[in-house]
Amino acid sequence: MATTDRALAAYRLTFLASLIAAVVNAVFGTLLAWVLVRYEFPGRRLLDAMVDFPFALPTAVAGLTLSSLFAANGWLGRFLVPLGIEGAFTPLGVVIALTFVGMPFVVRTLQPVLQNLEREIEEAAATLGASRYRTFSSIVLPSILPAILTGFALAFARAVGEYGSVVFISGNKPYQTEISPYLIFMRLEEYNYTGAIALAVVLLLFSFLLLGAINLLEQWSSRFEH
Repeated sequence: MATTDRALAAYRLTFLASLIAAVVNAVFGTLLAWVLVRYEFPGRRLLDAMVDFPFALPTAVAGLTLSSLFAANGWLGRFLVPLGIEGAFTPLGVVIALTFVGMPFVVRTLQPVLQNLEREIEEAAATLGASRYRTFSSIVLPSILPAILTGFALAFARAVGEYGSVVFISGNKPYQTEISPYLIFMRLEEYNYTGAIALAVVLLLFSFLLLGAINLLEQWSSRFEH
């Protein structure tokens, strides 16, 4: 039951979409945290408050809203679909939903680290003639890399188990846009508890292995923090 073609397709979409969403969150979440900490601009406090919006919004409401926005006749879909970018009822929609719910984990993990960075070291590097790229790559990045990896791991873990925001925008097409948590729910609806447990155990084992690898990577990167 845990190794059927349908289950394997669901695993593949779940982990691949979660990985892509976590990478996107790690990149853009880092940029957003940097802007919020280092720059003052009108609307900064509002933007900072909006970061927590996915936490406050029920996941089912998020899924309905995203599917409405990216549908062919939605506010965004009417412009994107003619360009060949279909955000609703496709694997891309799954990535969009997972990115939405995972972004706060990266931003909130990085913000206190960035706030505690000693800018004097960056200023000293600039005084000694280091370029902005050299300063960032040699001083700033090693200090924030463990936090980036932690945020990545949190976003990935949330994405793997996400259900509510995905079921509406994905369309739940078997072999195409069906995620593992939804397939587990379907097995429970059929009173197939053995099948549901088998799927859940596989999902749990894969998650532990991937998060263990990320933890080892965090430990390795922490060597360069100081």
